[in-house]
Parts: sequence; C-alpha cells; structure tokens
Amino acid sequence: MAHKAGTEQILYLPQEPVQRLLKPLIRFLHVEAASGIFLALCALLALLMANSPWSSDYLAIWKLPMGISIGDFQLVHSLKHWINDGLMAIFFFVIGLEVKREIVVGELRELRRAALPISAALGGMLVPAGLYFALQVGQPGQNGWGVPMATDIAFVVGCMAILGSRVPAALRVLLLSLAIVDDIGAILVIAIGYTDAIHLSWLFTGLSGIGVVFFMQRIGVRSMLLYTLLGFLIWVGFHQSGIHATIAGVVIGLMTPARPYLKNNVAVELFAGASRLLHGDSWENELHRPEKVITYQRVSRETISPVEYLIYLLHPWVAFLIMPVFALANAGVAFQMADVATSTAMAVIIGLMLGKPLGILLFSWLSVKSGIAQLPASVNWKQLTAGGFLAGIGFTMALFIAGLAFKDESLLRTVKVGVLLGSFLSAVVGMTILGASASETTTENNEIENLDANN
Repeated sequence: MAHKAGTEQILYLPQEPVQRLLKPLIRFLHVEAASGIFLALCALLALLMANSPWSSDYLAIWKLPMGISIGDFQLVHSLKHWINDGLMAIFFFVIGLEVKREIVVGELRELRRAALPISAALGGMLVPAGLYFALQVGQPGQNGWGVPMATDIAFVVGCMAILGSRVPAALRVLLLSLAIVDDIGAILVIAIGYTDAIHLSWLFTGLSGIGVVFFMQRIGVRSMLLYTLLGFLIWVGFHQSGIHATIAGVVIGLMTPARPYLKNNVAVELFAGASRLLHGDSWENELHRPEKVITYQRVSRETISPVEYLIYLLHPWVAFLIMPVFALANAGVAFQMADVATSTAMAVIIGLMLGKPLGILLFSWLSVKSGIAQLPASVNWKQLTAGGFLAGIGFTMALFIAGLAFKDESLLRTVKVGVLLGSFLSAVVGMTILGASASETTTENNEIENLDANN
C-alpha cells in the first residue's frame, strides 16, 4: 500500500510485532539530545559507585586484563585500556566522518561562513590551554594543558534541548560547527602533544594499510567488510607504533567519501524498471532474481554518501554504548572535597569556566571587528557568551586527554575532579544566561507588539 505525501510515494511495508516494539526505541536512539542525558546518567552512576562501599570492586572491573595472543605476538591490556584505545577509535572514526561532512557539504565548506566558528574554536582552545599552563608551569600538573581545550558536543546538545526554542537556531549551528573545529584541535593535540616514542616498523604497517584503503577507493571497491578488516589492521599498526590508536579512526573517517557514488536519477531509472518488472507477469519467471535484488540494494545505498550512511548507522552505537561505557570506566572518581582545592583541579576549572567563554568571545569579537566574520543576525553577544560557557562542558574528550597526560593516579584523580566540576558549573552558568537572554528577548518582542497595536 502506498501513501501520497506531497510528491513522494512512501511505501508501507508489512511490520512484524518486534518492529512495532523497536520503532520507538530506534527513533529515540537517533535523538542527539537523548544521548547527552543518558551520558550524564552514566557519569553520575560512575561517580556514585566510585564513592560507595562497593568502590574497590567497581574500580577493579576496569583493570581486568583482556586480549589476544598469537605465537609470540601478544595484545593484552586492561578492560579500561581496550575501551579508551579500542572502542573510542570508533568514536573518533565518527568524529572524522562528521569533520569530513562539514568540510565538504556542511557549515565549514565556505570560508565566509566558517570564519566565525573557526575563530571562536581557536580562542576556545588557546585561551584555556594558556590559562592552565600559566597556572601549572613548573608543577607536576603542567602536562595537562590540553585537558580544558575540548568541548563535549553531546552534553552541549542536551543542554540546548532542555532550553528548547529559547536557543536560536543560528546559535545551535554555530556551536555545532565550533565543536567540529574543536574536535580537529583535540585530535591534533593528541597526535602531537601526547605521543611518546614511535616504533617505525609498526607505523609503516599502519600507513601501508591507509595506502591500501586509498588504492581500493580509487579502483571502486565498496565492500564494508574489507574496509573494516583493513581498519582493524591500521588500528593495530598505530596502537603498536606509539601514536595513539584513536588517530587511526580519525584518518579513516576523513578518507571516507562525502558524496554519493551514484546520482539520484540512476536510482530513479533503475527502480522504475524494477517496478515494471515486479508488477508484470515476468517476475516469477525472471532469471537471476537474487542478483537483481542485490543490485537494487546496492543502488539504493549508493545514492547517499558513505559518510552520511555511516554517521546514521554508527551514531546510536557511539552515543548510547561507546560514550556511556567510556563514562562508566573513566568518570568513576573516588574523591574528597580537598581534591577540589588542589592546584590542578582549580587550573582545569578556571580553564573550562573562564578560559572557554573568554577565548570564544575574544576571538569572535576580533574576527567580527576585523571583517573576517559576521555574527548571525539572530544571535547577540549575550547569547554567544552563554554558548561560550556551554562550550566549557569538556567531559568526554577532556577525560580522554587527562588519561593520556597523567599516569600518576592521585594527580589524574584531581584533574578528573576539575573536569567534572568545571563542566557542571559551565553548564549551569551557560543555561542560566541563555534562559535569561531568551526571556529578555521575549519581553522586548511583546513590548514592540504592544506599541504597534496601540499605534
């Protein structure tokens, strides 16, 4: 049965009982705001467990050794290591996909439109890192300068969802674009700032895998299985080389095509022919039907870009499995109130709460005043200030960089405390300012409407 919706024909397929049960869940999993709320709940659970009577058992779970052994080759690490270096490689792969999409077809494809988020993101990285470094130079926490640089987009989207229509659409786009540029900066920080000794033989293995991927793309190989196997080989090469393995995910994401292989008219013509065949008398007697069905499947998938397809496919897994598991493994901090007053925790809090909004505002103002960029018409400086505070929510990436920067458990604990408290305070301040700004805008609009009515 087909239903006419405008110029589109929407086909209603028969539904099994399990599909009716899963459809609401599938819709929920593709709501970005829901992922931020779920991530927050997992972080809260990790904190509660780490500060409960079951703390030692909970923290011991993430230290369990796991791995594979083939002859003399061994790849055995703790469960937490597999999460941070393995599962998070998929998270970084999706980041690479999103960066590629924004550069090719998104907000960053035009320099004029990209100038403001790029400028804001640069300020939001350099000023927090500078403040932190100035406060910690010469101290044991000096190496954590990269911690307050990152923005956690899942939490930012969740905060904006709570405020609803009070957040201007242009501000949403600006913050999302800013977060993409922010992610690029965080990737560079990880690759350059937190890489120790490099084993060239393993690095050659990883780079060779990237070369094979490039060659396969040039000759038109479409097999997702082959690319997945090659991706694992590249991950092993980077992991063993000393360069953080998540960089492999980013590289592969950036290599993924952002434009469809086929034009829409190809699919239209093919499916028109398929429709005539299926509605005719010849389908039952048609030879090679499985081959034709596979062709139809391939055409339908290749009319959208691999980047778009993979983001849609992987987003629920990243948002509702990988990031929450990362939070459970890394946000569980057994802390005391004295940890908040340590110099490292305070440096992180100042970097996130003050450095982020200050850097974003300063660099945005400079870019607008110099004529390089333009503030969106529906966004004022107060709302951008609120967005700057929301960008100070640095949960996922900040905890990730903290784990790379510090091996000392007590120092790492205080830095994590700073990340958690700084992110929470940034969210509260940002939402408060944005809510107040929206109320003022509504009041002004009502007053203008009343004046117009009286005139």
